Amino acid sequence: MPVGRDRITIVGASLAGYWAAETLRRDGFEGPISLIGDEGHEPYDRPPLSKKYLAGEVGRDRVDLSNAEKLAALDLDLRLGRRATGLDVAARTLEVEGVSEPFDGLVIATGARCRTLPGTDGVAGVHTLRTIDDADAVRAAMDVGAERMVVVGAGFIGAEVASTAVGRGLAVTMVEALEAPFGRVLGMEMGAVLADVHRGHGVDLRAGVGVDEVLTEPDGGTGAGLRVVGIRLVDGSEVACDLLVAGIGVIPNVDWLEGSGLEVADGVVCDETCLAAPDVVAAGDVARWTNARYGESMRVEHWDNAVQQGVHAARRLLQSDEEAEPFTPVPWFWSDQYDRKVQLAGRTHPDAEVRVVAGSVAEHRFVAYYGLGGRFLGVLGVNRPRQVMQSKGLLEQDASWDEALVFAADWD
Repeated sequence: MPVGRDRITIVGASLAGYWAAETLRRDGFEGPISLIGDEGHEPYDRPPLSKKYLAGEVGRDRVDLSNAEKLAALDLDLRLGRRATGLDVAARTLEVEGVSEPFDGLVIATGARCRTLPGTDGVAGVHTLRTIDDADAVRAAMDVGAERMVVVGAGFIGAEVASTAVGRGLAVTMVEALEAPFGRVLGMEMGAVLADVHRGHGVDLRAGVGVDEVLTEPDGGTGAGLRVVGIRLVDGSEVACDLLVAGIGVIPNVDWLEGSGLEVADGVVCDETCLAAPDVVAAGDVARWTNARYGESMRVEHWDNAVQQGVHAARRLLQSDEEAEPFTPVPWFWSDQYDRKVQLAGRTHPDAEVRVVAGSVAEHRFVAYYGLGGRFLGVLGVNRPRQVMQSKGLLEQDASWDEALVFAADWD
């Protein structure tokens, strides 16, 4: 039987939080829903922030997750610019900016925040890119004539920012501490291919070297403040810049849960159904759950996972333990860089066999399969979206390595 609830509170006006609210209403929940978010903005989509929105090709209306009419139809107690500051699971109370209130069912969707470079707080020209305010600040810097950008970290956000900046005419240097840019996600061989894409578009890609110091000088425009003028790398070389974007990973927003009674370990630890404690679920970048498909605990920082997990977590709150089903997605994400759409479905592994099953690596338009121990692990596609999505279906069916290769044999 469905679990009866009077009201549900969602902490995090994020993609996962929004989809949790939308799902509750779509599935017939008629009680009050509170959606609490620490940003002052209505829920919005993050993927365009490092791409078309940053490039100035789309406006704010193309970023919002919902229009005013649809948002009003959800009939939410929407509390923006408010921060959750504590939780007591045993007492079933949530603290919002120091004020306690009871909860009946709770969705934690507080996402994550960017890591920052030491000593750069308040330095003009140094940015991360996570929020719409971040994107506005970076875009404004490009609009007023920034000429040289340094991107620290060859992750996918950094790569998208770099490609957008190149498209706007900036000279870009990308710095990655690891020897193999993109190798942590794509593996050494395919990571090198994506690195070549960036080099081919003029990016000065420095791999295997870290940042020793961010170089600054007094900023005449802000009085006593400082502005970035470059970086010094650990090998002693220096790179001049007037705009620096750090893409060095994120930290799950779990600080406010200290002493809550929840298990926290690089995210909110959940069971395989997304339940973190009785009456409490988590979803999106902040959630760490056991994905039974892979037999491992994972935290996934991708758009598709935030949507699916927001839906699943909301439904879990309305289900009994007997009704609840595990959340077992095949992870999938995409990244637009220059004129290339990069998609990865499934998982990779350092020891996996990588086989190109269609297209041309030299032309940067291909499909590559990852396999290990007779199992089909994942698929990478560059400008081959149809084949990637077909292959994702195979991954969802837990196809073997041989079955996957037979399936792809009919492609060019």
